[in-house]
This record gives sequence, structure tokens and C-alpha cells, in this order.
Amino acid sequence: MTKIGTMFSELLKLTPRFRFDKAVDRLKADRYAKSFTSWRQFITLMYAQIKGKDSLRDIETGLSAHSSRRYHLGLDRVCRSTLSDANNRRDYRIFEEMFYSLLGRCKGHTPKHSFRFKNPLYSIDATVIDLCLSVFPWAKFRKTKGAIKLHCLYNHSGALPSFMVVTDGKKHDVRVVKDHSFPLPPDSIVSVDRAYVDFKWLYSLTERKVFFVTRAKSNFKYDVAGQHKECKGKGVIRDEVVSLSGFYSEENYPDELRRIEFYDEERDKKIVFVTNNFKLAASTIAAIYKSRWQIELFFKWIKQNLKIKSFLGASKNAVMSQVWVAMCYYLLLAYIKFQAKYRGSLLELSRVIRETLMDRKALVDILTLKPDRMMKLEIKPIQASLF
Repeated sequence: MTKIGTMFSELLKLTPRFRFDKAVDRLKADRYAKSFTSWRQFITLMYAQIKGKDSLRDIETGLSAHSSRRYHLGLDRVCRSTLSDANNRRDYRIFEEMFYSLLGRCKGHTPKHSFRFKNPLYSIDATVIDLCLSVFPWAKFRKTKGAIKLHCLYNHSGALPSFMVVTDGKKHDVRVVKDHSFPLPPDSIVSVDRAYVDFKWLYSLTERKVFFVTRAKSNFKYDVAGQHKECKGKGVIRDEVVSLSGFYSEENYPDELRRIEFYDEERDKKIVFVTNNFKLAASTIAAIYKSRWQIELFFKWIKQNLKIKSFLGASKNAVMSQVWVAMCYYLLLAYIKFQAKYRGSLLELSRVIRETLMDRKALVDILTLKPDRMMKLEIKPIQASLF
């Protein structure tokens, strides 16, 4: 019988360790480390994320209880003071780079979005994570509240966060997309809400040959240049070609736009969409904007199932480290689901991994068998198809 390590050690084999080490060398993150290296910190934070640990003492106790199996992880005894110092001082960007390394591994295995067109489909939005201002004074949001904000480029192919920026809660959404170059490839389609209606930024998307879909604000001023197409499709009221009439708006976006009036029966409401895509049907444009709701479900999922609302440290570096490790775990779950063709949800997968994390059982068998048969498994090495 071939000996294998714990489920946790098999999970860590799926991470691009060589890229992590390159980031550590470039950022000199282990310059003063004696035994608790960046990799061991990553393992510890990943353990806390998977098991849902709420405190440093809880992490220390949990790992101590599995001292006979820590050698599979290359992990010595973890002291809470050592972990606290590492979270506060060690550059969080090493975990951010691990996130993008895992993202590159996931992209080749994701299923396509549900629309018929072949254009890549994205959504951009942000969510606020509330913090206690007295504990996190660097995250001032309002007079008596603290917060950080997660800005995300969501890829509808695979439900993956393709790009993320973490800022303080006061940072406006459109300012972030203007300050950071979100990686939108030419001929892609991105849906955004009205918070991103900045015609100078929208015109920059047009110049990059990126299509956008958004809702018109109530003060949207325009001149009708003509009818785009005959109104077809359920709910389509108008489909017009327009040009902006405001002085600054016209200066910021000199090209023509497409304005679509759509009646939503479910909400009994008329909605006005604005887009620079003149090829797709008006009903498809409305469906694209409606699909933007998936990014809201993504935000809801990570807030409910990842440890990004309570933190192990109060410094900005500690918070950022925990957020990026949490997102690494999300991508790791997605990668396993795509590669193993796991039929359950990500939540079910995370629960299975949490309950068997320190068991000596094969990952592939855990994913393919029913819960009542998991305890009868023979120990087998992980199959190469997962790498």
C-alpha cells in the first residue's frame, strides 16, 4: 500500500509552489525569517481559512491537536505570537501573487458562459466589508464606521474573480477602475451598474474595442440620431441610436451610443440600457445586464463561507493577507471542481474538505464517493489528472 499524506498536503500539491517562492525572493519576504517562513505562514492561514478558525489561539490549538500529522505539511509547532508578527510584518503581496498564479491555472479549465455569443463576458462591481473603527483605525469609512472595499472583475466563464483590488471603504468605484487597468481583452463585453457611468472611462473602453452594457442615469441627456432596429424581442420598447447632448458628456464620449428601453415584467419596471454594442439583439443586451446579478451572488458567497468578515489581526497588512489567502482558497476550490468534474456545489466541496482536512484519504476518492462510504476508503495516492 502506498503511503500518502493528509488531505491538506494533497491540496497544497495543487498550488504553484515555485511561483510562490519566486514572489518571496523578489519581495525578500523571508529575509529575517528563522523557521516560520512565508510558505509556512501560507499553510497556517490556509488551514485557518478551511477550518473557519476565529482566533490565533484557536489556530494554535487546532494544529497542536494534529501534531503527529504536521510533518506531511512541513510545519513545526505554530505559536500565536509568531503568526501574529508574520501577519503584521510580512508583505501581503506574496499571497496576492499566489492568487493570480492560481487564477492562471484555473482559466484553462473553466466552462463557458451560458450565452450563445463567443465574446468573453465580465461584470465589474464592488462590495463593502464593515470593520470596527476603534480596532481598525486605518480603515476609516464614516465618522463612526470602518470598512474596506473589494473591487472585482468577475468572469462569467467559470464564475471566477479575474482581477481584484482591495481599497478603503471611501474609494469610489469608478475611481478604482480609472486608476487600475482592469484586464479586459478586446471584443469582450463588460456589464456595470450606474456607479460606473463615467463617459470618459466608458469611451476608453470603446477605444480598447471593449463593449459595455450599463443603465442610464435619470439625468441622461441625449439626441436621437435614428432608430437602430425594429423593436423585436419580448419587453423591448425602444431601440435607438443616440448621441450625448451635454457639453462635457459630448466631449468625453463623442461617438454614438445605443439606447434601449426595456420593460421588466418580473419587477413591473421600465429600464433604460446604454451600450456601445450595435450587433447583439436588444433582448440579449437586457439579458447581459441581468446576468450581472451573478457577481452579487459571488460576493454573498464569499462573505458567508470565507473568513473575510472577522480577522486574525488589526493591521492593514494582516487584513490584506487574510483576504488574499481566502481568495486563493476560493480559486483552489474552483480548480478542484473543474478538474475533478465534481457535481456538487462549491459549498458542498468546501464542507467535504473541511471535515476530512487532516485525514489520510485520497482527494479523488473523497470527491467521487458518497459521505457514508468515505470512512471505508483505502489510502491511495492522488491521481495525476488533478495536476
